[in-house]
Amino acid sequence: MLMSQLYAPTLRETPAEAELVSHQLMLRAGLMRRAASGMYTFLPLGLRVIRKVEQIIREEMDAIMGQEVLMPIVQPAEIWQESGRWDEYGAEMFRLQDRNGRQFCLGPTHEELITALVRSEVRSYRQLPLRLYQIQNKYRDEIRPRFGLMRGREFIMKDMYSFDKDERGLDESYWAAFHAYERIFQRCGLEVRPVEADSGAIGGDVTHEFMVLAEAGEDFVLHCSKCSYAANVERAEGVDLPEQAPGGELKALEEVATPQISTIAQVCAFLGTQPEDCIKTLIYIADGRPVAALIRGDHNLNEIKLRKFLQCQSLELADEATISRITGAPVGFAGPVGLDIPLYADYAVKGVQNAVVGANKQDAHLRNANLNRDFTVTAFADLREVQPGDPCPRCGGVLLGARGIEVGQVFKLGTKYSKALGATFLQENGVETPLIMGCYGIGVGRTVAAVIETNHDEDGIIWPLSIAPYHVIVVPVSMKDPAQAQAAHKLYQELLAQGIEVVFDDRDERPGVKFKDADLIGFPIRVTIGPKSLEKGEVEIVIRRTKEVKSLPADQVVPAIRGILEGEI
Repeated sequence: MLMSQLYAPTLRETPAEAELVSHQLMLRAGLMRRAASGMYTFLPLGLRVIRKVEQIIREEMDAIMGQEVLMPIVQPAEIWQESGRWDEYGAEMFRLQDRNGRQFCLGPTHEELITALVRSEVRSYRQLPLRLYQIQNKYRDEIRPRFGLMRGREFIMKDMYSFDKDERGLDESYWAAFHAYERIFQRCGLEVRPVEADSGAIGGDVTHEFMVLAEAGEDFVLHCSKCSYAANVERAEGVDLPEQAPGGELKALEEVATPQISTIAQVCAFLGTQPEDCIKTLIYIADGRPVAALIRGDHNLNEIKLRKFLQCQSLELADEATISRITGAPVGFAGPVGLDIPLYADYAVKGVQNAVVGANKQDAHLRNANLNRDFTVTAFADLREVQPGDPCPRCGGVLLGARGIEVGQVFKLGTKYSKALGATFLQENGVETPLIMGCYGIGVGRTVAAVIETNHDEDGIIWPLSIAPYHVIVVPVSMKDPAQAQAAHKLYQELLAQGIEVVFDDRDERPGVKFKDADLIGFPIRVTIGPKSLEKGEVEIVIRRTKEVKSLPADQVVPAIRGILEGEI
């Protein structure tokens, strides 16, 4: 490819819209352009990277007996209504009607469609296991699209779905995909950490996210300093420490006036106490019934854990009117003493003695509230967000915190969709049984963004060779010098003849402009031909990642480049 013909409009200034380094560099290096909020057009360089990531994914999916299909983006509402997710999915779903008034959606995911496909074709255990995957655009109407490819409204995803006859088969499919993901991300030049996670709207009981630890990550990951335990903050497990005997006197319950003081910080400042000596009482509505969640004052409630523990379909904070009706007080003064609704407490509440709590009365709190004497808990559970410094639930080591970019996720779905959509098969004994399903997704564009977030310097992108848009750029210092231009063109042709992905910068630009563009785009190998090197019969090679400079005789350049590429890819 000639640089003069390559559609790669580079930018010297960083666009104001771009916050993350990956977003900035993809725009500046001419990889993509914004079409609308959360939607991007991939330019030739960007698309080449995308296609290389997709090829790595295809190779690894095929290696575990995955078979590629391609499903439509537009999906009929009927199958989503069968699964119950048409109303459940929420405002993120793009919905539309055809000219006959029939309802459709732009697919945010494809569990329903693949299940509907398989139920019409698979009837016997002899057809299992079955693993089908696609690489397809997905659409989600994000409330706040941002960070370029990290959170968009249109994005490319690889999703695979496994169908098995039993839990053992699902386990084999799950771990086959899990290990394939490890290989995929390694081949893309990413160091990932699999973490236990919440399945969210997809469903299922077992799931892992593949996280790239980076400051730009939207997710917060907790990982053990001693063992391999790692989990998303939504899933990280708290530890139920052994109960200890009270360490001091249980003081008399005392009501104190706290005028216009309702937050933990305000209460602690006013009463001269610490957050860990307070108990927060949060009123929720779970499937239409009020419940209270109790957590220590210095902790945050994890609503996902509360929802799972209560096994409820809907969970939301009670509004002001409901809180006033239940507690007799405005927001900020709820407490467990005398509260006539179920009380669910986090394990850490067990260790709070002589606690400060709301008095269920406006402008009042209680001092010295004690469990079992002043209030009784319906049940204890792990309900809080785990924090760095907490003990590891596996080995007791210390948990560390880090930001993470989620690039993939694997789920054990079980029979969530096959039961709802009637996807069954006949076992060997003739019994009709729902298919056992798994789901496995990779964000293709997000993977590219994560690579850039972890592979760049002040000059631009540093691509791993495996997904670099081109491997080599040949740069003559001056195209006006016939000797340089001829030598550069000859080398370019020799590299092409060897099947090497190469760009010839034939532009009549200053050398500084050419070098800056080469570093910004991130060509792994730059070959420079200048007047001094030509006099010596040599060519200069610069390795982008290490900035190592080599001068080689002209006839050794092609073999040297081949050696670099064959050793790295």
